[in-house]
Amino acid sequence: MTASQAPRIAKTFGTDHDRPASLDNPRSPRRPKGGNFEKNAWLFMRFSGIALIILTIGHMFIMLAWDDGVHRIDASFVAARWKEPFWQVWDLSMLWLAQLHGGNGVRTVIADYSRKDSTRFWLNVLLGLSMILVLLTGTYALLTFDVNSV
Repeated sequence: MTASQAPRIAKTFGTDHDRPASLDNPRSPRRPKGGNFEKNAWLFMRFSGIALIILTIGHMFIMLAWDDGVHRIDASFVAARWKEPFWQVWDLSMLWLAQLHGGNGVRTVIADYSRKDSTRFWLNVLLGLSMILVLLTGTYALLTFDVNSV
């Protein structure tokens, strides 16, 4: 082989501090650089989706198929239902999980489709404010419902 036909060898770094740690010891544990927010948000979407399916199907069965169906639902039925802590926790769980699940989905859509950082920021601020407003209003209505007024 002539000098012009010599095989090209990849450039190597001369010092150890130039090389990434993963090349020196690939099985060494890595230190996390930050939080795992996106992974946790992804896991939350899966688990909250399963919980919402169970809560919603149970809610629909109780409201639509149990006893006399929708014909028995009125203000006194809701008052009797919300007297018991079990049903308050059930409905609060549906409210909070649905709001957080939907808000996380909208946050993902905003991140995917907004082009400017400022647009993304203000859309996320509006989303956060609307989520807080709905959660506070729904929680307040459910927990302070006066069962004696009906």
